[in-house]
Amino acid sequence: MTDDRFRLDGKTVLVTGGAGILGRALCPALAGAGARVVVADLAGDAATALADGIPDAIGLSCDITDPASVARTVNAAGDIDVLFNNAATKTADPAAFLAPFEDYDLATWRAVMAVNVDGMFLMAQAVGREMIARGHGGSIIQTGSIYGLVAPDPGLYEGSEYMGRPIRSPAVYSASKAAVIGLTRHLAVDWARRGIRVNCLVPGGIASGQNETFRAAYAARTPLGRMAAADDLCGAALYLASDASAYVTGQVLAVDGGWTAW
Repeated sequence: MTDDRFRLDGKTVLVTGGAGILGRALCPALAGAGARVVVADLAGDAATALADGIPDAIGLSCDITDPASVARTVNAAGDIDVLFNNAATKTADPAAFLAPFEDYDLATWRAVMAVNVDGMFLMAQAVGREMIARGHGGSIIQTGSIYGLVAPDPGLYEGSEYMGRPIRSPAVYSASKAAVIGLTRHLAVDWARRGIRVNCLVPGGIASGQNETFRAAYAARTPLGRMAAADDLCGAALYLASDASAYVTGQVLAVDGGWTAW
């Protein structure tokens, strides 16, 4: 016997970064629960291609750092019941993104913050404004990271690579994801009287092209003994999007295999 509170029938869910690693798992899962899904991504062609394979879904090109683009996306989506504020960036220059803090370029810092923080602000503001105008609330879910809660373990990155390139987790990523958590809690309190719930979904590391050295080190550092798959986030996302979490707001839900438990 299923619990209908987890269903999303008749609801429209807008997912930013919808064509990314996490979005590609979330969008079909949300649709499978009955939602009409709007896949929004800077890569408009990828968003459309993903949406074409999902019943009753549409794909839209959206630059979340551009207020005009955000406004067009929100208008095209129609009445939004759930916003999955998920888009983030590593910029188009991996070497600059991964540079040591003492050498970090201010332009790169600002480029990351423009998406990871400013874009979150613009999208939450635009959707929240529409939810308030309609008067029947909604759910906003913002994607954080374990590195918004705890610092990276430098030893984890010795000999580690991503897509053949040495990796580390830069300070700008930690700072931006910590800001997402702070914004979530503020909006949860500010909009509670409007019936808008705002929560933060915090993924652990998702397997997506890291070398075996990294995967093995990450697994050894994690109580459940493995990295996450994108699908591991879908159950928590459905919970926060649906009426099953009707009395949940301002919360930070870590889906991290126990990473932040020790």
